[in-house]
Amino acid sequence: MSQPLVIRGGVILTLGEDNRVLRDHAIRVEDGRIRRVAPAAEVDAAGARVIDAAGKAVLPGWINAHMHFYSTLVRGLGKAKPSRDFVEQLRNLWWRLDRRLTLDDTYISALIMLLAAVRSGTTTLIDHHASPGAVRGSLDAIARAVKAAGLRACLCYEVSDRDGADVAEAGLEENAAFIRRCKEEKDSQLRALFGLHAAFTLGDATLDRAAAMGRELGAGFHVHTAESPADQEHNVREHGQRVVRRLRDHGLLGAGTICAHCVHVDDAELDLLAETQTMVAHNPQSNLNNAVGIADLVAMARRGITVGLGTDAMTVRMLEELRVALWAQHLRQNGPTAAFMEVTDTLLVHNPAIASRLWGVPLGRLAEGAAADIILVDYDPPTPLEPATVRGHVVFGLSQAAVDTTVADGRVLMTGKRLELDVDEAALAARARELAASLWDRF
Repeated sequence: MSQPLVIRGGVILTLGEDNRVLRDHAIRVEDGRIRRVAPAAEVDAAGARVIDAAGKAVLPGWINAHMHFYSTLVRGLGKAKPSRDFVEQLRNLWWRLDRRLTLDDTYISALIMLLAAVRSGTTTLIDHHASPGAVRGSLDAIARAVKAAGLRACLCYEVSDRDGADVAEAGLEENAAFIRRCKEEKDSQLRALFGLHAAFTLGDATLDRAAAMGRELGAGFHVHTAESPADQEHNVREHGQRVVRRLRDHGLLGAGTICAHCVHVDDAELDLLAETQTMVAHNPQSNLNNAVGIADLVAMARRGITVGLGTDAMTVRMLEELRVALWAQHLRQNGPTAAFMEVTDTLLVHNPAIASRLWGVPLGRLAEGAAADIILVDYDPPTPLEPATVRGHVVFGLSQAAVDTTVADGRVLMTGKRLELDVDEAALAARARELAASLWDRF
């Protein structure tokens, strides 16, 4: 059992359904959960570590609905040929990279990104991993990094037929093994989904095998979906179906599944996502970077689809991603005030819903009984801060402020902008440079 924690002072933004703004209140944390949120005079600090939040905003930790830890070591790489479209980008860069990753690369890449998440106040990340040359044990390597960083992560391996039957089989087994591990260990930091790359790199036999294994294990799926027109074109040409219907017919949709991107889906596919209660992860920076388009969040919201916000490894700073999402929707909807609620819902409402569904614990809100994932941000509001203005402060104020303290699962990971982890960051960066140089030579 960890030492109890009390956070007092500052302005508490509970978010969640209540969305209260509390002053002169305190939060008491015990055993990874928020046990008390009340006026400061009523919160017992006996035996607890006390953190003074004066001059700060106190919020739930941010959640990232779609991430790729393995991309860290590509930073600065200039060896890939210029690409004319998304599929060429995959072939020229990402598939060349992931084939050459080792387990050491996987671990170091994840740990560096996770420490950056601690510093940015992102406490929960849903990852999607690929390393065809080092499949077995890859999720355990990432899990080791998650444990070292103290955060929460939901992991999966990206099954694909693009590297042959043996690699696909290894990916299926890697997912199954890690799902079993999570069910057996019941570790509060770790969860698992069954990972699939995208329908255009998966044959029917592999989809059927993944669906059967996932059902047997009681797991949902995490799959790239209609990220570019090429996904739709391939599936219509080779299988006579559009992407979402094909995934549905193979039994891969449902309340436990995340379909990432969904940029090129039509109305019928949106209806299928809604009917099956499938979750969607929107990744605007990546979509813009890859020139594939902008997903229609307004159309998804009209159908009640749970659309979360991911970063696809472009960043771990969720408020940076949120701002880009808003500007992109202004363009997509052709209006400078369009989609404000739909966009802010992705991070403030739907990401907590997605994570809570996966963990079985209330996440993304500061309420009694919820997970103790809490951040303190340097922010003294210059304009009225109340429930009706919280979203505006998040987008235009808190997004520009520094994270001072990060708490995940009741454990203090950073205070005063200094990590409280048993990690030598300088040695880690030096090791990463060695691995990156070797990786780039192999590339």
